Amino acid sequence: MIERRHSPMDRLLIEAERALGSIFVAAPPTRESSPAAAIADPTFDDAERRHAAGLMRINHVGEVCAQALYFGQASVAREASLRRHLLEAAAEESDHLGWCGQRLQELGSRPSLFNPFWYAGAWLIGAGAGLVGDRLSLGFVVETERQVEAHLGEHLQSLPSGDLRSRAIVRRMQADEARHAQAARAKGGVELPPPLPMLMRLASAFMKKVAYRL
Repeated sequence: MIERRHSPMDRLLIEAERALGSIFVAAPPTRESSPAAAIADPTFDDAERRHAAGLMRINHVGEVCAQALYFGQASVAREASLRRHLLEAAAEESDHLGWCGQRLQELGSRPSLFNPFWYAGAWLIGAGAGLVGDRLSLGFVVETERQVEAHLGEHLQSLPSGDLRSRAIVRRMQADEARHAQAARAKGGVELPPPLPMLMRLASAFMKKVAYRL
C-alpha cells in the first residue's frame, strides 16, 4: 500500500486534530464496547466514589499520555511499517481513553484539568525518543507499557471491592498494555539505559499524585 505524502501543513493539522480530540473529548467513540457494559453499578458511599473516580482519572490521564506518546513517535518514525504499528496501538489506546472517560462520567467526575499539559509533555517525549532511533522508540514503548501494567495492578488492589465496572475496565487495559509491550519488544525494542526508567517512574508518580485530585 502506498502512503499518501503529507505536506508540513497537513502534518501540523493532523497533529492538532489528534491533540484536540485526545485532550478535550473526555469519552471519545470506541471501536469496542466497554468491558463493563454488562456489569451493574453498585451503590457507593461518597468516599468510595471519590476514590474510584480519582483512580479512573489517573487511568484517563495515562491514556491521554499514551495517545500523545504514540502520535509523537509515529510523527517521526523512519519506517512506514513502524508508523502503522504505532498508529494501530494508538487506536487501541483510544478505546481505553473512551472507556475511562465513560466511567468517570458514571462516577459523577471529570478528567484532569491538566490534560493539555500532560499531552504536550508526552508528545514531546515520544517525538524525542523517535528521533533518537526506531529501536529506542520501541524500547520506550516497552518500558512505558511495563510501568503502566504495574500501576494498573496497584489500582486493582486499591479500587473499592464492589466496583466491578471499574475493575473490568482496568483488567482489560492491563492485558492490552502487556500485549503492546510484547509486540514492541518483538519488533526490536531495546532496554532503555539507566537512568531513563527511573526518571519515567518519577514523572509517573508526580502525574498520578496530581491527577488523583485535579
